[in-house]
Amino acid sequence: MRTGIPFSEAVRLWAKVAALSFGGPAGQIAVMHRLLVEEKRWISEERFLHALNYCMLLPGPEAQQLAVYVGWLLHGTLGGLVAGTLFVLPGFVAILGLSILYAVFHGSALVAALFFGLKPAVVAVVAEAVVRIGRRALKDRFRVLLAGLAFVAIFFFQVPFPLIVVAAGVAGYLAGLGKDEVRTEPEEGEERPIADAAAVALRPSLGRGVKVLAIHLLLWWGPVLVLIALLGRRHVLVTEGIFFSKMAVVTFGGAYAALAYVAQQAVEVFHWLRPGEMLDGLGMAETTPGPLIMVLEYAGFLGAYRNPAPFSPLAAGILGAAVTTWVTFVPCFLWIFLGAPYIEALRGRRSLTAALSGVTAAVVGVILNLAVWFSIHTLFGRVGEARVLGARLLVPDWATLDLPSLLLAMGAMIALFRFKLGMIPTLLASAAIGAAVALLRG
Repeated sequence: MRTGIPFSEAVRLWAKVAALSFGGPAGQIAVMHRLLVEEKRWISEERFLHALNYCMLLPGPEAQQLAVYVGWLLHGTLGGLVAGTLFVLPGFVAILGLSILYAVFHGSALVAALFFGLKPAVVAVVAEAVVRIGRRALKDRFRVLLAGLAFVAIFFFQVPFPLIVVAAGVAGYLAGLGKDEVRTEPEEGEERPIADAAAVALRPSLGRGVKVLAIHLLLWWGPVLVLIALLGRRHVLVTEGIFFSKMAVVTFGGAYAALAYVAQQAVEVFHWLRPGEMLDGLGMAETTPGPLIMVLEYAGFLGAYRNPAPFSPLAAGILGAAVTTWVTFVPCFLWIFLGAPYIEALRGRRSLTAALSGVTAAVVGVILNLAVWFSIHTLFGRVGEARVLGARLLVPDWATLDLPSLLLAMGAMIALFRFKLGMIPTLLASAAIGAAVALLRG
C-alpha cells in the first residue's frame, strides 16, 4: 500500500504509542486519537471511530486491535504487524519481570503488604473505567437500556458474553434501519486526511480470506500442537494454550470483561492462582504499558511456575507466559486482517454503525459486572450465593468486611473522580498506604 507516509515515520509513531500506552483502553485510544487524527492527520475522525466500533465488537483488547487496524490501513499487512507487535512488546517484558518478582518474593511480608493496598485501588480504577467508557458509549436512552440489560444478564443470570454481544448487535442494527447513510466523503474544499486520500483499503475477496485464515490458524495452533506432541495433552502448557485460545474467542469487551471468568477458572478449576491473586495481576497490568489483557500473561506464568515438571519453575513460568501471550494475541491479528476489508467496504452504512455502537453499549454493562464482582470479593472475606427466581445473588458476609480496604477504595475513588489525580499516582499511593497499614497490622 502507498499512503505517502514513510514507513519509518510510522514505526516511530507506533513506538511512541507503545511507550505512552498506560491507563487502560480508554487512555490508549485517546493517545492514538490525538497522534493519528489531531496531530498527524493520517486518518479521519469518521474512519477512526468506524474502526474503533469494529474493534469493540471483537473479542480481545480493542486498543491493540485498533492499532493493528490503522497500521493496516496505512501500510498494509506489514504495517498492521508492526503496530500490533510494538503495542504489546513493552507490556510483555514488564509483566514478565514483575511476574518473576511476584513468584519469587510473594511470601515476603512487604510484597503481600504492597498488594494489600493495590487491590482496593484497582476496584476504583475499574469503576472509573465504567464511567469513562459509559460517557463515550451511552449517548441515548436506548444504549443506556442495552447496557443495563447486559449487566442484568451477565451478573444475575450468567448469560455468556457472546450471546450478549450478538443480541446487542442485532438490537443496534434493528434500531439503525431506515436511517440516512453516514457521509464518508469530505465536502468540496475540505481537507482529506492521508489514509482516506490514498484509498488504501484492500477489496475483500474469498481467495484472500481463505489465505489469511489458513496462515493465522497455523500460526495460532501450530505451537500448541507441537507442545502436545512433546509434552502430552495434560501438561500445564498445553492446558494453558487451549484455555487461553478459547478465551481469545469469547473475551468480548477486552480485559475488564474477561477477568471475572478467568479469575474463577484459574482459581477454582485449574488452581493456577490463589484467591485474590488475579487482582494483584491486574494491578501490575494497570501500572505497566500495553493492553490490560496482559494480565493473562501473569496468570499463565504462575500456572506453569507452580506446575513446572519437567522444567525448572522459572523456565516453565517463562514458557507459560510466552504461550499465553502468543495464543492471546495471534487471533487479534486474524480478526483484523480477515475482517477489516469487509468493514471498510461497508463503511458509511448507518445500520452497521448502529450495530457496532449497540455492542459498545453492552460492553459497558459487562464491565459494570466486573466492577461489582471485584468490589464484593475485595472488601469481604467470605461471599456466598443465593438463588431467587433463577437469578444468582451474591451474598457477602458483613462480619468479614475489611474496613481498611473499604477506606482505601473510597480514598482511591475520591482521588480519581474528585481530584482527577490519575490512575498511576492513585495506584502507587494506595499501595504505599496499604503497605503501611498491612505491616502495622501484621
